[in-house]
Amino acid sequence: MSQLLINRSPDLKKLRDEGYEVAIKSGHLVIDNVPYVNASKQVRRGTLVSKLDLAGEVTTRPSTHVAMFAGEHPCDKEGRVLGKIKHSSYRNHIGDDLFVDHSFSSKPQGGYTNYHHKMTTYAAIISSQAQALEPDATAMTFAVVESDEPDSVFHYIDTASSRAGINRVSKKLEGLKIGFAGLGGSGSYALDIVVKTPVAEIHLFDGDDFLQHNAFRSPGAPSVDELRKKPKKVDFLRDRYSHMRKNIFATAYHIDESNAACLEGMDFVFICVDAGDVKRPIIEKLEELGIPFVDVGMGIELVGDTLLGMLRVTTSTADMRDHVRDKKRISFSGGHDDEYKQNIQIADLNALNAALAVIKWKKLFGVYLDLDREHFSIYVLDGNKILNEDNS
Repeated sequence: MSQLLINRSPDLKKLRDEGYEVAIKSGHLVIDNVPYVNASKQVRRGTLVSKLDLAGEVTTRPSTHVAMFAGEHPCDKEGRVLGKIKHSSYRNHIGDDLFVDHSFSSKPQGGYTNYHHKMTTYAAIISSQAQALEPDATAMTFAVVESDEPDSVFHYIDTASSRAGINRVSKKLEGLKIGFAGLGGSGSYALDIVVKTPVAEIHLFDGDDFLQHNAFRSPGAPSVDELRKKPKKVDFLRDRYSHMRKNIFATAYHIDESNAACLEGMDFVFICVDAGDVKRPIIEKLEELGIPFVDVGMGIELVGDTLLGMLRVTTSTADMRDHVRDKKRISFSGGHDDEYKQNIQIADLNALNAALAVIKWKKLFGVYLDLDREHFSIYVLDGNKILNEDNS
């Protein structure tokens, strides 16, 4: 409930986004870890507290200019009590485990317009003296903020969207079930981006082990001990990203004709497998179920001592599917036994291919403006060009 109120109140949200340790306790607004100077000229940390006035489920203008403080009475850098804000000193039990020791009074002309105005004013008065002794002392600690919303998919709050002011846009992805067929280079980088969105569920499908070469074409840095265990890719990636979010489901097999029904219920699927013949049953099932998807691929060649080639993102939606076969936008030939195929993959190109695929997915679901509505894109290394075709 604390974070829900903060999310709905612009002044409280601004405090949190600026790095203050904001919480709601016993109906009061609390900022922890505010640096101050005590009578012994030592820098200490205390808690700034204010009564909280609400209008329904959002804050309203503060009705009082008085603030409270838990800790010793703040002093100036010479250890003298800050008399200009001193109001009273007594131990007061607010409720639960919240106690205060002092109250302050500093009223600007016209009063405080909101709680950001009030709390930052008091924090600045108190912490400025601490900064005179320790320049790095600040109440803006950017401490980790855990989520207290039971329905959140994250273990801690997405403060990146909050700080950028795009929560309303990000919410367009809530409730979606996303599938990944293949978690090699491009698949793992796409996953790295998608896990940071508020989708409801992420389903991973891949039967391969996570081996040493995978460490050099996927995000992060696995340890030697982790590599020696030879975990399944899906298990390794699920465990890695489960530190951040819930609802990542690992299925350690390749999708084929016998099990393609596992894709039923998905809202979108990223196809990130190399072999064209392996893609066929996946794509046929997605088309049958009416599920939109993107398929990624790259063709990189070694010519002399230089690499050249291109990256591809093919999109299939209810608005346009025939181009996949009619224009051969996805090849269904070439399996794992193609001995002439170099299959060169480089981490930066995997990451770019993945990013282009994720951007297209976000366009389809209204996060990004999509005027061209392209369903086929090619990025050409030589010339740094992106070519879009098959507009719906």
